[in-house]
Amino acid sequence: MQEVDKKVTELAPPKYTLNAEQERKEILRHYSALLRGLRPKLKRGDKELVRTAFEMAAEAHKTMRRKSGEPYILHPLAVAKICTEEIGLGVRSSICALLHDTVEDTDVTLEDVEREFGSEIARIVDGLTKISNVIDTSTSKQADNFKKILLTLTDDPRVILIKLADRLHNMRTMDFMKPEKQLKISSETVWVYAPLAHRMGLYAIKTELEDLSMKYMEPDAYKDIAKKLAETKRERTRYINEFIRPLKEKLDVSGFNFEIYGRPKSIHSIWNKIKKKTVAFEEVYDLFAIRIILDSVPEKEKEECWKVYSIITDEYNPSPERLRDWLSNPKSNGYEALHTTVMGPQGRWVEVQIRTKRMNEIAEKGLAAHYKYKEGSNDEDRFDKWFGQIREVISSQDTDSVDFLQDFKTSFLAEEIYVYTPKGDVKMLPVNSTALDFAFSIHSAIGSKCIGAKVNHKLVPISHKLRSGDQIEIITSNKQKPTEDWLNQVVTAKAKSKIKDALKEAKRSVAEEGKYIIQKKLEGLGAAYNQANIEELVQYFKLNSSLDFFYDVAVKKIDLKELKEFTIHGDKLEAPKPLKLPEIKEFDPKPSYGKKESELIIFGESSDKVMYALAKCCNPIPGDDVFGFVSTGKGLIIHRTNCPNATQMMANYGHRVVRTKWAKNKEISFLTGLRIIGMDDVGVVSKITQVISSDMKINIAALTIESEEGLFEGTIKVFVHDKDELDELVVRLKALKGIEMVDRFDTEV
Repeated sequence: MQEVDKKVTELAPPKYTLNAEQERKEILRHYSALLRGLRPKLKRGDKELVRTAFEMAAEAHKTMRRKSGEPYILHPLAVAKICTEEIGLGVRSSICALLHDTVEDTDVTLEDVEREFGSEIARIVDGLTKISNVIDTSTSKQADNFKKILLTLTDDPRVILIKLADRLHNMRTMDFMKPEKQLKISSETVWVYAPLAHRMGLYAIKTELEDLSMKYMEPDAYKDIAKKLAETKRERTRYINEFIRPLKEKLDVSGFNFEIYGRPKSIHSIWNKIKKKTVAFEEVYDLFAIRIILDSVPEKEKEECWKVYSIITDEYNPSPERLRDWLSNPKSNGYEALHTTVMGPQGRWVEVQIRTKRMNEIAEKGLAAHYKYKEGSNDEDRFDKWFGQIREVISSQDTDSVDFLQDFKTSFLAEEIYVYTPKGDVKMLPVNSTALDFAFSIHSAIGSKCIGAKVNHKLVPISHKLRSGDQIEIITSNKQKPTEDWLNQVVTAKAKSKIKDALKEAKRSVAEEGKYIIQKKLEGLGAAYNQANIEELVQYFKLNSSLDFFYDVAVKKIDLKELKEFTIHGDKLEAPKPLKLPEIKEFDPKPSYGKKESELIIFGESSDKVMYALAKCCNPIPGDDVFGFVSTGKGLIIHRTNCPNATQMMANYGHRVVRTKWAKNKEISFLTGLRIIGMDDVGVVSKITQVISSDMKINIAALTIESEEGLFEGTIKVFVHDKDELDELVVRLKALKGIEMVDRFDTEV
C-alpha cells in the first residue's frame, strides 16, 4: 500500500498556492466560464438567478477548503460546468449544482433555497442532500446511500445526473486524499456510478470514471497501458489513416456529409480485454475504433447508416458474429448505432461505429439530449419504461440494501438482450435473463405459475438462458408455486422481488403454526407471550426476525427443550449465560516447514503489528498491493486490491477497510499458483521443475500438466516468499523454449 501511495502521488498535481486576490480572480474566472457555457440556454432573468445561486454558495462555503487547499466554491462551480458542457443540462440544473452541498454542509436551509429559487430547485437540492447524508459515516453501509440515490432517481433524473457530475469532479481531483479513501471511493465509483452513467447513456463519463478508478485501484497496470498507448500512438495513427483513406473516397463519391476518425479505446476497457482473454497488450487488436458520423435528416437516418455499412463491407470483409444493430432495436438508454468489425490491412480486425449527429449527441450526452429530441412527442419510450420498472421494484423492496444493490446492478445496469413475445412484441431484458425472468416481466401471476417455456418453438426448462432474438411462449400451471431455488434462476430485480414476496407469504402461513406452539409453551412455563420475550428467544437462537423463529419452530428446526435452561422472573424470560470458550488461535497462512508461526503486517498509522488471515479468494503474497477488511467474527482479512471481490466489498462496506502494508519478513512462504501454456515437447516438465526447484530453490506444492494435440496446459502451486520472487520465477519460465504464456491465478489453500 505504501508503494501504491507513492506511485499515485507521482500523478498528483502540485499543492495549491494562491494569495487572496489571485484566489478571487480564479473563482471569478471559473464563474465566467460557467456563464459562457450557459449563454445559449439563458432566458430572461436566468443570468440573475445563476448569479444569486453563485453568491449564495460562495458566501456559504467561504471558510471551507478542499483537501488540496483550494477554496471549496471551485468544486460546485466545476460540477455546474460539467452539468452544462458535458451532460448538456440547462440553467436550473446548474443552479442546483452550485447549491448541491450548501444545505448539508453550511447554514443555508432548504427553506432559504425554496424562498429564493422556488419549489422545483428546492426539491432537486433536497434529493442531492438526502443522497449525501449517509456518505462516509462508518455506522451506515454505502449500499443504503445508493438505495437513496435510486429512490431520488425516479423522482427527477436530474438529481442523478448532477450526482454523477459531482462524482466525476471528485474523481478528477482525488490526488490529495489518503490511499484508503482513494480505494474506497474508486471501488464505489466502478461498482455503481460508472454502470449508472452507462445506463443514463453518458458513455464518455462512464469511460472516464472507469479509467480514473483504475488509476487508484491498479496504478501499475494503469500507468503501463497509458505508457504503451502513448508509445504506439504514431504507428496507430498511421494505420488509422491507411484504413480510412479508401472509405473516405467512397463516401465522398456517394455524396454523404460525414466525419470519420479513429479514437483510442479506454485504458480500462483494454485492461479488461487483457484480463479476460489473458493476452499481452501487443495482442489486443481493438485498441481503437473508427467512428463515422453522418449529417442526416431524421427520416433518412436508418437508410443512410445501412448504405455506409454496405460501402465499408464492400471494402473490408466483416466478421458476421460482430454485427451489432442498435438502429432497429435501440438500447433502453436511447443508444442507437450500427457497429461492425471488419478485417483491415495487415490482417487486423477493426471495429467501425456508424451513427448520425443526433445519435452521437445522445451517445455523448445521454439522458439530457434524449429528452431534447423527444420534446413534443407523447410516446412512452424505453427510457420512461426503464424508470417505470425501477419505480415498481423500489416500491416493493424491503430487502437488505446490499442485496438490493446487487439485484439492481444485474437487473438495471447490465447490458441488454431483446426478445419477442408470441405476438411479436419486443421485450428488453438484462443479459443472462432466463425464461422465468421473461415470465415475470410479462406479469407476476404468470411468473409464479411458470413451469416451462417454448423458445423458438422448442420446449425448455424455466432456467433456460435467453439470447437476443429469441421468441418465447410461457407454459403455466395452477399447481405451480415459487420455490427457494427460483432465486438462483433469475437475474431481474422484479422476478427476485416477486419470488421473495411469494416465499415470505408461504413462510407466514407456516409460521402461524409456530406462533401457536410458542404461545402454548410459554403459557406452560408461566412466562408471558409478549414482544420482549419473543425478541429474547429470537436473539438466543441467533435468528433475524420473529417470522424466522416461528417458522423454524413450526418445521421443528428448533428444539424447544432448550427453554428449560431459561430462567423466569415474574413473567419475563431470561436466556442462560453462554459458556466462556477457550481463546482460539488466529489463522495460520501455511508457513513453510515449521518456521515462524505467522507473517506480520503493519496497518494504520500506528505501525502496530497484528494478527490476520489471508483471503482465500485471492491469496495475497508479500509485495502485492493489499488492504485489510474487518470481517465480523473473523477479524482482519487481507485481500489483494485487485481481488475479484474487492470492488464490491469496498463499495458496500468502505468503513471496514483498513490501510495495510506488508512487513519485511523473508522467513515465511506463501502459497500461490501459476498457469502455464506452451508447445508439448519431450522433457518440458523436467525443464519447468528444474527452474523452480533447482535454480530458484522454490518448493512445489502441486503440479498438473495436461497435453492435447501438441499443446500443453499446466497449473503449478508453489510456496514463494514475496511478489518479487514470484515475478522472477515468471520471467524465467517465460524464457524457456516453447512456453507461450505464464500467468498467476488465485489458488484455493
